[in-house]
Amino acid sequence: MAAQVEVTGTPGDRYDEILTPEALDLLATLQRELGGRREELLRARAERQERLSAGGTLDFLPETASVRADESWRVAPPAPGLEDRRVEITGPTDRKMTINALNSGAKVWLADFEDANTPLWENMVEGHLNLMDALDRTIDFTDPRTGKSYALKDDEELATIVVRPRGWHMEEKHVLVDGKPMSGSLFDFGLYLFHGARRQIAKGKGPYYYLPKIESHLEARLWNDAFNLAQDALGIPRGTIRATVLIETIPAAFEMEEILYELREHSAGLNAGRWDYLFSVIKKFRDRGADFVLPERNAITMTAPFMRAYTELLVRTCHKRAAHAIGGMAAFIPSRRDPEVNKVALEKVRADKTRESNDGFDGSWVAHPDLVPVCREVFDGVLGDRPNQLDRLREDVSVSAADLLNVSATPGEITEAGLRNNIDVALRYLATWLDGAGAVAIHNLMEDAATAEISRSQVWQWIYNGVALKEGEKVTKELVERLMDEELAKIRAELGGAFNERRYDQAVALFKEVTLADEYSEFLTTPAYERMP
Repeated sequence: MAAQVEVTGTPGDRYDEILTPEALDLLATLQRELGGRREELLRARAERQERLSAGGTLDFLPETASVRADESWRVAPPAPGLEDRRVEITGPTDRKMTINALNSGAKVWLADFEDANTPLWENMVEGHLNLMDALDRTIDFTDPRTGKSYALKDDEELATIVVRPRGWHMEEKHVLVDGKPMSGSLFDFGLYLFHGARRQIAKGKGPYYYLPKIESHLEARLWNDAFNLAQDALGIPRGTIRATVLIETIPAAFEMEEILYELREHSAGLNAGRWDYLFSVIKKFRDRGADFVLPERNAITMTAPFMRAYTELLVRTCHKRAAHAIGGMAAFIPSRRDPEVNKVALEKVRADKTRESNDGFDGSWVAHPDLVPVCREVFDGVLGDRPNQLDRLREDVSVSAADLLNVSATPGEITEAGLRNNIDVALRYLATWLDGAGAVAIHNLMEDAATAEISRSQVWQWIYNGVALKEGEKVTKELVERLMDEELAKIRAELGGAFNERRYDQAVALFKEVTLADEYSEFLTTPAYERMP
């Protein structure tokens, strides 16, 4: 209990090492200074959605044209440990993943408190403990099932830690500042900075972040102000923090230069968060008719015209401003038991990373340690000994607002199999999410919350817009409920004794809430978090 800060989460072993009075004081300062602006920006999101639903559109902002036209400004030079980012691995901050990710051979580990994590109280606090133990080199892990032990390699072999806090829309309900739940973003950011900044500086690096779900340069400005406020409070020089912004919402695609500009002293570049980007496209234009109805999820590739426009503009924008451009997630999971599954996964990852490296990206993401070598090999082939390809300015790229909004040109169909897959994957993911795990292996893919968001949003959109399946049947609430019962029966039969009746009951109830309701829920994770202790 710091001054007017109440921690209502259940105490656990060593939690007092993270939730110190001094750390809570920093969190309270951040919340008091910035919480009101955060709420204003969330209201601005809702107002923009109202305009879009009423027939409005998105465009590059006239009021920031001077920022885009000014050729002189650049972001800060790459920070120590972030000069070379050719392979980045993502994953939650549980003890085993922390060790495996740091040891993986990747240049960067995205230590995830967001989409690959479930925001259970113990996950959040113990994740920070694991990061501190890793920085102190006191972390180890023995798998209780196999007896296998895990320990860190030498420091020079470890990936650079980049923490992803929750998005601005999420709260941390277990910490109350002046009687109200504080921002989940500021909680995650502040705790890691308080405990990790000096540890990282002592290692010759710094406190680095990935910023998710940003929808405008004003939201980036809020992050920049949080960085300055916190650095000043801790006596750390401004500019020590570096942040890479995920461009994973379609409004942000129209404000990439402005986002870099707002964060320029703290900027480490942009990332193509492509699965959440698809979710955002569906969400923002969910009620705008056939022109914005995408084909089924598995039919959408990165070669779709609107996705090519988005990724090429990202590289062009970053390199124009001397910022790193980081490619998207390879979600395929190689199999150590099935050579054919393994072969297919590696071929798809190689093709994906080859396209990105040839487009000018400076590095890319994988979700599994076994994919690090293939991603590194592809980028080695383009980069050689160079740490990046910032010199590839991509001046050939010219992307218009119409290009970014050209959703209707996406090839693909909507089939009953595609509808069933959305239902199946969403139910499996939600059941596991509610049980405490946010990164879930489903059908040889490592899925996170973005998958469930796309799946349920497509179902809602298909119902709302009266879409007909390729087979001829119209997508209705009644059809979705029938298929949900059938898919659930298949899952129950497949899992047998491992089927968790209570969790799947919760998953079904949540899925119905966010797909069959007349009003669309902005984020699936918000009502899901309400169901958690």
